[in-house]
Amino acid sequence: MKLSDGTKGSKYRIDKILLDASVTRRFYALGMTQNTELAVLNIKKSGPAIIKVRGTRFAVGRKFCEGIYVRGNGE
Repeated sequence: MKLSDGTKGSKYRIDKILLDASVTRRFYALGMTQNTELAVLNIKKSGPAIIKVRGTRFAVGRKFCEGIYVRGNGE
């Protein structure tokens, strides 16, 4: 599922990132790699999602959330 479909307070694992190569490289440099756990701190229908990855909080724009695919921790 897409990160934009996630729910507040849930934890997920990054499955894949399907965005422009430069954006994908930037996310990788920030530690957002495959199988990395992330927690959704706040998410709304419009606007950025606030997530926590490797102890750091990020605001990720809606457009980028559409290209980040995640799965539940138990999947």
